[in-house]
Amino acid sequence: MFDLLCKWERGGAAADDLLHGALQRSPLPPRDRGLVTELFYGCLRQRAALDWLIAQKAERMPKPEIAVLARLGLYQLFFLDRVPPHAAVNSTVELAKRASSERLGGFLNGLLRNAHRDRPALASALQQQPLAVRCSHPAWLVTRWRARYDEADTRALLDWNNRPPKLFARVNTLRTSAEALLAKWRTAGIEAEPFSAASCAVPMIEVRATESAERLPGFAEGEFYIQDPSTLSSVELLGAQPGERVLDACAAPGGKATCLAQLMQDRGEIVAEDTSAERLKQVVANCARLGVACVTVQQARASDSTETWFDRVLVDVPCSNTGVLRRRVDARWRLRGEDIARLATEQLALLQKAARRVKRGGVLVYSTCSLEPEENRGVVEAFAKAAPEFALDRCVETFPPRDGLDGAFAAKLIRSAT
Repeated sequence: MFDLLCKWERGGAAADDLLHGALQRSPLPPRDRGLVTELFYGCLRQRAALDWLIAQKAERMPKPEIAVLARLGLYQLFFLDRVPPHAAVNSTVELAKRASSERLGGFLNGLLRNAHRDRPALASALQQQPLAVRCSHPAWLVTRWRARYDEADTRALLDWNNRPPKLFARVNTLRTSAEALLAKWRTAGIEAEPFSAASCAVPMIEVRATESAERLPGFAEGEFYIQDPSTLSSVELLGAQPGERVLDACAAPGGKATCLAQLMQDRGEIVAEDTSAERLKQVVANCARLGVACVTVQQARASDSTETWFDRVLVDVPCSNTGVLRRRVDARWRLRGEDIARLATEQLALLQKAARRVKRGGVLVYSTCSLEPEENRGVVEAFAKAAPEFALDRCVETFPPRDGLDGAFAAKLIRSAT
């Protein structure tokens, strides 16, 4: 755990990738895996609040590795009920001794015991701090959301982002049915219920499991794909039909492409593109596991002038991820305010490139997992001004506290037939 958090602090790797890789290599039982996941993501979610607590008990902010240990101990004391206080203190101190020295262990022992002794007063004082501190989000992002939402919606969004995400499975009807998968999971003692939403054009199941998805019955057989229902609004808007030729322009890791194949009954052709050859390997692997045959994978090229046109094109662009901060826990600390304008420029370029590959009378869908208007309607409006042959049909947006789903945006544009 300590090593994972230190690796994240040093940068270069996403939290999800670090944890997933560590758990794949680990023989830990499900209960311990759940605790590791909670501690790792919890320390990242509550980073600002934990640093405030450290500041109340230390003269200055400790060096990065010492701060990691302090956050780990304080998270258990202030945000986790399942670990007794003495165990939280002792385990953190022992980690410090093994990682550095007896002296460091003594420093952390004093800091954590003092914090636990003063816990009621500290917890109360924390709730009086600015919203960015007590809800542990970047101050610039809280300011941005407050300018757009009312105070209740802003607080609800921050609270949403600090709760562990639910797990949803898209049933792969090319391999099984929702009824059969539910029966299999219930027989195995896994809690699961059907889930429905307007965006869901395919069966979805909400899963309450401590196991990782790869360990659930039916995974190896390709009977399901883990996917939040909000990501399917763009697929539903695209409306792909069996026999059509479809482009998924930013396809990796393949969730939308394989869902499109499912809706098309694996008949027709789906071209799945991405700029990253490495990430396209995930698309290939997911297609193989899910039994999808109609997807062709290719690396995106700088020029597409020789491409034939498609009946439908989906461009799900890289974005700020502000709609999925509950799920991508560390993204809030990676994002900078200036990134949004830069991303909007890049997104518009991707949309314009994708539009050139839509046939006359065809459909173009633009989507993000962002809440920011510059990345959503702003990009669509800028595109429409420069491309009058495309008419906006409709937009779909989800706001997490209101809809109970991750934040997402999708716009359907139709190219004129003449």
